[in-house]
Amino acid sequence: MAAAAVLGACVSGSGAPAPEVLWSATNTGTDSTGVSRYVQTFRLTGIPDSMDRLAFNMFARSMTPADSLDSIIELVPGYYAVASQRIREAGPEDTVLISIVTRGSIKSVCYSPDGVHGVGRNGGLIDLGFSRADLLYDSLALAAAPSPQGIYERNAALAGDSAGIFDAVPSFKDVRLTGGETEVDFSAIRFVDAVPSENPEAYTVTIADGAVTVAADSTQRARIASRLRRTFGSGTRTLPQAVITDSPDLPYRGLMIDVARNFQPAAEMHRILDLMASYGLNTLHFHLTDDEAWRFEVAALPELTATGARRGYTPEGTEPGFLPQIFAGNGNPDATAGTANGFYSRADMVSLLRHADSLAINVIPEIESPGHARAAIVAMRNRPDYRLDEPDDTSRYTSAQAFHDNVMNPALPGPYRFMQTVADELADIYAEAGVPLRAIHIGGDEVPRNAWAGSPAVNELKQRENLADDKDVHAYFVSRVADYIASKGIGVSGWQEIALRHPEAYNNALRPKVYSVNCWSTLPRQGQGGVIRDIWNAGFPIVLSNVDHFYMDMCYNPHPDERGLSWGGYVDEFDALAGYPARLAPGMKPMGVQGQVFAETIRSEAGLETMILPKMLGLAERGWNVDSTYSDARFNAVANSHIGQWQAEGLAYHVRQPGVLVADGVMTVNSSYPDAVIRWSADGNNPDTTGNIIEAGQPVDISTLPAGTEIRVRQWVGDIPSATTVCRL
Repeated sequence: MAAAAVLGACVSGSGAPAPEVLWSATNTGTDSTGVSRYVQTFRLTGIPDSMDRLAFNMFARSMTPADSLDSIIELVPGYYAVASQRIREAGPEDTVLISIVTRGSIKSVCYSPDGVHGVGRNGGLIDLGFSRADLLYDSLALAAAPSPQGIYERNAALAGDSAGIFDAVPSFKDVRLTGGETEVDFSAIRFVDAVPSENPEAYTVTIADGAVTVAADSTQRARIASRLRRTFGSGTRTLPQAVITDSPDLPYRGLMIDVARNFQPAAEMHRILDLMASYGLNTLHFHLTDDEAWRFEVAALPELTATGARRGYTPEGTEPGFLPQIFAGNGNPDATAGTANGFYSRADMVSLLRHADSLAINVIPEIESPGHARAAIVAMRNRPDYRLDEPDDTSRYTSAQAFHDNVMNPALPGPYRFMQTVADELADIYAEAGVPLRAIHIGGDEVPRNAWAGSPAVNELKQRENLADDKDVHAYFVSRVADYIASKGIGVSGWQEIALRHPEAYNNALRPKVYSVNCWSTLPRQGQGGVIRDIWNAGFPIVLSNVDHFYMDMCYNPHPDERGLSWGGYVDEFDALAGYPARLAPGMKPMGVQGQVFAETIRSEAGLETMILPKMLGLAERGWNVDSTYSDARFNAVANSHIGQWQAEGLAYHVRQPGVLVADGVMTVNSSYPDAVIRWSADGNNPDTTGNIIEAGQPVDISTLPAGTEIRVRQWVGDIPSATTVCRL
């Protein structure tokens, strides 16, 4: 029976308590190798009589059950089931504690379990209520969080400026005041033809005599209008008469959105396009496929979405027509809520492309290959002519995301037939939309060591084509795929591996076909020496996509309640603002900059928006103006001036923490937002919207509070709260 058909079938009768799971974790120090270790505990109550096991998602970890009656099954890396005699024997009135000794660390809430659900003895799914105990007040987590005093000092530095009338993001190149004031209506912008310029995106705005007149190329007008309304509002206002002359420094200003790991509906992607246009971004790198899902319809290969766009509970050793649940979900491959399942129909893609084109935004679709391809590999296993992996391959490897079976085999005909079919479909979709397909991004990154070491077909290919090692095999694949894409008049894009330290003959052949190369390494920090310089010297067009400036899926800061990853550090809007091309690529002329939003930790549309607002503003500034423009304080003031618009548009955004100073029995708080509502508590609970209000800068006598009291302070900007700042007296 299909999983969807039995969802909830095992839940006990209406008179029984609802099944609930409470998760908590206790740090137990480090093991003999110095790696952190903790015990995570699942407290189960209201257990249905027919429940057999507990399933959950979590970043891949080494786990050992604390009780000999329990066993842990790794369904795939990152998806686990706990089979337990204690669960099977429990009734609705019982409480069962499942404790698991876990190797690794819990850096934030994103490293705790998600996708928790039950499984019945007949394989049916059981909905479980799930909650997490507070991570912040674990001593290690609290020690890693930003200090209250450090936040206070940073807030004080950021609050020292204000936004001017003509302060925009990105900032205008030149504003010349012409004298006097005039009332103008930005809902009635008048466009005229631009004076010919070497830069097709250059434009001039004249604010005079009750009118806003813009001289611009016809292809750029909708995006320019959006940019002006973001700066000045969409209605009538009085402004100094002025002439604004503006143009971007870099031709490529991109944002990569990953919809493979966790899906975003088409309506949200339309909102993202509008947001990009209003901040002068002109390229959407559309990360449509990865190990965890395939997200757009290919008419000739319906398995790609029938299998690859659905994730659910997969008993060990099986994948019954859909992929295993990764990151989140309730085990049901046909659930419509949440981010696990979904894809874009052809009509969706056409609509998105037409919308993007109307805003002068180029869309580059990404088809991950030969690595990061597990969804496609699984989907194609019943299509011999398109098979992507070799049945006799005994290679043993682990990818960056802990998969052992996610790499296409370049010695087989299937991967090339597959990539050609997909490229043809994309070309047809773009043709139907009436939009040019300038490039297909083929991925090309993170092929794990020994990916083909046990492949008879690859060993034969090496001998036949005189390929020395796996890097040569990878280059062989990239060359063949690029040849086909280029034969259709389409450029090829890829991550840095496609252009990094290859023979000159390969570079010479590939270079004319390449549209862009995304370089994620930051020169001194990534341990790879002059990665960007090597790619530049090989003659490839580089797009700076550096992890510690432009990876927007990184946490804003180390607070354990902040969502995001941290393997590349922490990235906020000021880190993005500091991504100066001259520092990241000294002596080079990059094609552009791009922000990346990988979606492992995103669970909703609001989650995506929070990752990019306000980080995207720093990216936009650096793509438009490569040299210094705003100080952090001025930039903060300008960004804050946009929050009212985001609220009106229903967009979510990130709110920084309040700072706290405690000295001589007195507490003082501050904020980097002029209109924040700050609340505090001393009762061991996080402040909520009914808590005590404290004014920024107002001293509060706390001398009567006992030693050891936790003071918790939180702020709201609009209806969005910050993480909690904690002081222990």
